Amino acid sequence: MRLVPGAPSDADLTAAPSAAADRAAVTHLLGRPPQANFHVMARHGDGSPLVIRNDPFLDDGTPMPTRWWLVGDPERTWVSRLESSGGVGEVESLLGLDVVAEAHERYAAERDAAVPVTHSGPRPSGGVGGTRRGVKCLHAHYAWFLVGGDDPVGSWVADRLREREGATHR
Repeated sequence: MRLVPGAPSDADLTAAPSAAADRAAVTHLLGRPPQANFHVMARHGDGSPLVIRNDPFLDDGTPMPTRWWLVGDPERTWVSRLESSGGVGEVESLLGLDVVAEAHERYAAERDAAVPVTHSGPRPSGGVGGTRRGVKCLHAHYAWFLVGGDDPVGSWVADRLREREGATHR
């Protein structure tokens, strides 16, 4: 089953292969081993990973600002095409930087809530993709949106992908 761009169904969120299978699949999708603990939070209908949730720190203790990561294909490719065709500037212009900054604040609060209260070292910073202002990465916004994040940029990406999907079936 091919996932139509947009919010995944409940089945996409609950199919759960083993942790070893997930690690192997994510390693393949990234082209390298993951550098942090993660959990697959959204899947394609065949069970393959679509979105992962990263722990707030890499295995070596380095802060990891990107909580939600779009790892699935073909979605990564679709979003890359949207970025390369000027999608970042388009969505910033349409939504305005204040709306984007509010999304960054929500994202950072959600990620920071996963940092243990006893942690005293460096902490992840910024919002979606580690930035505080503007859009750095449509992939990270879309990943967060797919798992239920209140992200107007991710919603915009989903709408653009649905439009492109519809155009290919005319």
